[in-house]
Amino acid sequence: MSGSLVLIADDDRAIRTVLSQALTRAGFQTRSTGTASTLYRWIEEGEGDAVVTDVMMPDGDALDMLPTIKRRRPELPVIVMSAQNTVMMAIRAADSGAYEYLPKPFDLKELVSHLRKALARTGSDAAGDDAGVSDLREEAQPLIGRSAAMQDVYRAMARLMNTDLTVMITGASGTGKELVARALHDYGRRKAGPFVAVNMAAIPRDLIESELFGHEKGAFTGATARSTGKFEQAKGGTLFLDEIGDMPPEAQTRLLRVLQEGEYTAVGATGAQKTDVRIIAATHQDLRTHIREGIFREDLFYRLNVAPIRLPPLRERLDDIADLVRGFLRQAVAEGLPRKTVSRDAMDALREHDWPGNVRELQNLMKRIAALCPEDIVDRAVIEAELAPQYVEANNLGDRPSDLSGLVEEHLKRYFAMHGDAIPPAGLYQRILREVEFPLITLSLAATRGNQLKAADLLGLNRNTLRKKIRELDIPVDRKKR
Repeated sequence: MSGSLVLIADDDRAIRTVLSQALTRAGFQTRSTGTASTLYRWIEEGEGDAVVTDVMMPDGDALDMLPTIKRRRPELPVIVMSAQNTVMMAIRAADSGAYEYLPKPFDLKELVSHLRKALARTGSDAAGDDAGVSDLREEAQPLIGRSAAMQDVYRAMARLMNTDLTVMITGASGTGKELVARALHDYGRRKAGPFVAVNMAAIPRDLIESELFGHEKGAFTGATARSTGKFEQAKGGTLFLDEIGDMPPEAQTRLLRVLQEGEYTAVGATGAQKTDVRIIAATHQDLRTHIREGIFREDLFYRLNVAPIRLPPLRERLDDIADLVRGFLRQAVAEGLPRKTVSRDAMDALREHDWPGNVRELQNLMKRIAALCPEDIVDRAVIEAELAPQYVEANNLGDRPSDLSGLVEEHLKRYFAMHGDAIPPAGLYQRILREVEFPLITLSLAATRGNQLKAADLLGLNRNTLRKKIRELDIPVDRKKR
């Protein structure tokens, strides 16, 4: 990396001088030009390890050249800079294949940092380790996937990164809505502020307003007790309202007023506070249907749905499965689980699955395989066994036990037998409990048509305990009319 040659192109001699001096002090070699044609000739001749170029040059547009440069030298990182600090310029840079886009003026330390990262990446690429290259690229990304369906999501995100527009993320449970919300925050203009997430389905109805806007007691007695709400906690940053479709009508009215007026009042307080948050909402429900049924306010919907992003289900992005599998298996290793590799036939079996639980279902499967599969290379038989329906026809039961205890015992015997003389990884107790809890709570909610009060009573649980379990296990809750 030290001594790498950086090609600099800018029609302003002063900028070329400043950049050359700064990069030389940082340990790079530099070569500079004021024209796009000279820059392109150098690149064709194999010069340079990285490029820093202005967009608007006297003899051409660098972004128009970039696709050709990437075809000729795909490993060459190109950082573009421009005084036209618009969202569309950032989108063009991303779509053209720029490694990074820097709006002028920028911190020279930031440029040096980007160059070092870019050269470290290309240095790994040159080593010829395909797996390592994939790892480096994907670990730097907040979202994994190169499919056409995800490219649409990325383009929408690029348009919204440096704005404060309210975003509505829709998609089935397990598609990664919170990941998108976090990426919009982490790479946006409010990244220095907090990211505060609140799941509307997990808060008791009578506590939602206090949770969002705070609570104040004793305002008229002088002995004031105050709790901060999510709006105040997210000040200067992003407030992520997950499962917005579960917000009760009275809280919807209050939230609408806050969005309209740009201020809120804590419960029990007298003075209003100005809002300073970006709102990102998400739901797996069809809010337009809720509007027709009178469950969700139409005017609030349009306030929240300023910039919609739809996340595709996994079955619409099967080309991403290999990248996702590798990413999740790396995560498992980072969590202390054994390293596993999925065979080509096993990968084909994964692509053939319908994935009702989407990316999260795949993630959980990979963690389970990393923990339970005794083989280093996972074959198709293991995948098919894991993805097989978890029930047995009554006429095929034979002598199998009919009570739950007996079935669990049989399952555990097979599990221990898989490990031969070794013992399974630590944490078995909690893993087994989670395996039982998920179907138990899911079926109880289905039986009560999504009514959490009735489900809690059926299970003999406290309502808050049930909500906590739903959140921890990521169980989708969808109320249905009788």
